[in-house]
Amino acid sequence: MDIKDWQKQVDDWIAQFEEGYWQPASMMLRLTEEVGELAREVNHRYGQKPKKPTEPEGDLALEMADILFIIISMANSLNIDLEDAFSRMMEKYRVRDSNRWTKKQDVSSVDPSN
Repeated sequence: MDIKDWQKQVDDWIAQFEEGYWQPASMMLRLTEEVGELAREVNHRYGQKPKKPTEPEGDLALEMADILFIIISMANSLNIDLEDAFSRMMEKYRVRDSNRWTKKQDVSSVDPSN
């Protein structure tokens, strides 16, 4: 599924409600809330704050998807094409960060006799 498809699905879902899209500031607050929920789950799993024995296990993938939903909603409300934005962002990383980190050696080009 393409990002455009994600944007259409979210738009179709929101279109069924009279309220429509929230204002950008409200969506930003909602995004912050969702990122906090993801951070809490990551902290419980990998950080130094384990869950209480009575707390259920969270779903990292679902928390990430919640963030995507808010990002897509915000983009839709502001008429932003996320596919185009993503392509431009990746090009920025390819140019800016192409030599920032150590690249993995291509194992197919390694001479096994060495």
